[in-house]
Amino acid sequence: MATIKFFLQSKKENAQIHVRVSVSREIVIRKSTGFVINSQQWSDKTGLPKQTGAENKSLRNSLNKLQTHLYEVLNDDLAKGVLINGNWLESQINACFNRIDKVDNNIFVNYIQYMIDNASTKETRGGKIGLSEGTIKNYRSFKKIIEEYEQYSKTKILFREINKSFTEKFKTWLLNERRYTVNYSGKQFEFIKTVCLDAQKNDIDVTVHSTTLQPFRQQDKDRYIHTLSLDELLQIYNTEMPTKHLKNVQKWILIGCFIGQRGGDLLSITPENIRENAKGLYIDVIQQKTGKNVTIGVMQDYVLDILKNDFPEPVSLNKINYHIGKVCEIAKINQKVEGYITNSETNQTELILLPKYNFITSHSFRRSFATNFYKIMPTPVIMGITGHSQENIFLKYINQRQDKDANADLFMSFFEKMNSNNEPQLKVVKRAQ
Repeated sequence: MATIKFFLQSKKENAQIHVRVSVSREIVIRKSTGFVINSQQWSDKTGLPKQTGAENKSLRNSLNKLQTHLYEVLNDDLAKGVLINGNWLESQINACFNRIDKVDNNIFVNYIQYMIDNASTKETRGGKIGLSEGTIKNYRSFKKIIEEYEQYSKTKILFREINKSFTEKFKTWLLNERRYTVNYSGKQFEFIKTVCLDAQKNDIDVTVHSTTLQPFRQQDKDRYIHTLSLDELLQIYNTEMPTKHLKNVQKWILIGCFIGQRGGDLLSITPENIRENAKGLYIDVIQQKTGKNVTIGVMQDYVLDILKNDFPEPVSLNKINYHIGKVCEIAKINQKVEGYITNSETNQTELILLPKYNFITSHSFRRSFATNFYKIMPTPVIMGITGHSQENIFLKYINQRQDKDANADLFMSFFEKMNSNNEPQLKVVKRAQ
């Protein structure tokens, strides 16, 4: 049975009061309670202050309160398999008295906040300064998830404790307790690794496991990617929408599926981004995530008409995603397809067969563009527009296997075209004697 005792380590006038929690012979942890007392006022027999005055009585009540709190949470956490260590004990002392932890960047969540606070001066790839708003938003979401896990596990996460045991428990919590998707859970592992690598650069001790952590994702055979085909886009265009809001979303859907940009980049476009030259209409975009300058040529007649004569009103990405299913439902994009949804009653992710309009979101725009023009146009051209830097990542994005013959076919086509442009030449052939 666990025991909790208070003790002094000195005979000074202002001696620190410590607490010792003995869980077993192997697990004995000690921490300062944050209280001090004149050692002459301490009873070694009771392990508590002597009852000689109001101040000592108040102190004794505080220690009794802490002892009761520790017994309660200790039994509960032992049953849950929570790691009982010095960090756990310090957190429980602070929780008992509603104390605010001092800022210590050895604590994982504190360092995430440090990265957020210093986002404007953070150096990124390519020597650029400052994190994008999207990246900062992702770090805030990640910090919230870590804080929720700390509440669940009732412990503060330290860099030196991010080992295989921790990541396995964290993965189980993400997938089984929170019911996050495999891909979203795997993304949190990417953040763990990124934060730990950054902390290492600032001379914070981190584990080798945390800096070599491998993210995980859904297997290709289990992925369900939903896109709008060229025929379905024409179907959407030819459908009259009953309200102004739905008509506005309809226009953004059509533009989005023909310019291949992320949702935030799409909705930042204004008529000032559009220009015309002898070859047609171009849209110039600076991609928020990559910082790349991208120019997209638009050829589809009904999208050209929207851009030139009926440019959509500004709208938030949340509004797009709220109305997009209704637009597609009205346009009868109702082919039955498989996909994952979150059951609102059980909060579990389920694979289910539903009409396609249930699965179309703003994420479908860029994927639709890439999927519709894959193999129609050279892959590097499409990647230059979508902003993908590696072909293997691009192919995973549209759930396509690499075509080993594609480059050979392309070379042969160009070679045939090159030879067809050469005029035949007469050669003099000597007769054999």
